[in-house]
Amino acid sequence: MIQVAILAGGLGTRMRPFTETVPKPMITVLGRPFLDHLIDLLKRNGARRFVLLVSYLGHVIQDYLGDGSKHGIEVLYSYEHEPLGTGGALKNAAGLLEGNFLVVHGDTLLDIDYQAMVADFEARQTEAMIAAYFHQAQAVPSNLAISPDGTVVEYVKQRPTGEYVDAGVVALRKSILDLIPSDRKCSLEQEVFPTLIASGQMKAWKTQINFYDMGTPSGLASLEAHLR
Repeated sequence: MIQVAILAGGLGTRMRPFTETVPKPMITVLGRPFLDHLIDLLKRNGARRFVLLVSYLGHVIQDYLGDGSKHGIEVLYSYEHEPLGTGGALKNAAGLLEGNFLVVHGDTLLDIDYQAMVADFEARQTEAMIAAYFHQAQAVPSNLAISPDGTVVEYVKQRPTGEYVDAGVVALRKSILDLIPSDRKCSLEQEVFPTLIASGQMKAWKTQINFYDMGTPSGLASLEAHLR
């Protein structure tokens, strides 16, 4: 498995008061930090090398995971001194990232076959491949339109489009960091994805497996019910 970058720097404002003392990925889910559940899932899929992109209360995560050896993994840390957005966080971590890597959100759980997704990503020789969730009863508006050959043709956060939803996982080549400006906030979804889509360099890995976002109280309750 390729390296995994976990976005874990958000303020978690929707989960206060829990996030007043711990960052969102460290909120307890069934007696363990959510980050444990996420890393366990990725380990089952062969992942061993991680980069944690941290900011708010990032030391709590580092104090818990350390270098990862106690968990059977290798963990590196990239700290943001101020919020840089999803794209800016990756640019800030450029020196730690390998040639190909997965990006996952530190508050989302998607139980797919990550090895199969990565194999498809590498076989199609694309710059990016996003996990695209399809379900008739989508809990959130669709934001991905996909062509018959699996190429993403539109990504819109502000209004519904297409039939698929960004499921919070994307495989990237390091070359996409050239599209991200240095030393300023940048949204991967709103500033980088459109460029990749315009050049036909974003493919979709379609799935009907539901994903769980524990970034809200209702989402946390749904995740706990799923994991029981």
